[in-house]
Amino acid sequence: MKKVAILMGSDSDLPIVEKGISVLSDYGIPFEVHVYSAHRTPIEAASFVSGARAAGFGVIIAAAGMAAHLAGAVAANTTLPVIGIPVSSKNTGGIDALLSTVQMPSGIPVATVAIDGAANAAHLAAEILALSDEALSARLEETRLAGHDKVIEKNRAVEEKYNK
Repeated sequence: MKKVAILMGSDSDLPIVEKGISVLSDYGIPFEVHVYSAHRTPIEAASFVSGARAAGFGVIIAAAGMAAHLAGAVAANTTLPVIGIPVSSKNTGGIDALLSTVQMPSGIPVATVAIDGAANAAHLAAEILALSDEALSARLEETRLAGHDKVIEKNRAVEEKYNK
């Protein structure tokens, strides 16, 4: 199975990113986590990303706040799928990071999830990898079915309480 690279612009993003790490772990997807800044360590970030395919990675997740250039800088250095996680900040709530992550030039796409949406970034990475992995595809189906069943059970409890 291909690996997922999870890059953060700062270790302060780790509490957000850990939600995605948990999802990848639950699916049994191998991953690596690194701190690379688009501004402070651009050479190291570009070096890692440009060698990611050869190192067995299939998807890269990039989390950054404020200026949030990491996902774009990553996408500029690879043709692997890149998923951006805009990280919230005190000043703007993360809308600045969302706009920076989602506004990419034509030909350099970044799939962007919600602000602090690390869990969905990991689910999307799993879906991408499942295109060529039937076992992972089956696990995704099981997860969806479990979510469905959970909502149906909650509905049943609410109906039982209020619809007499």
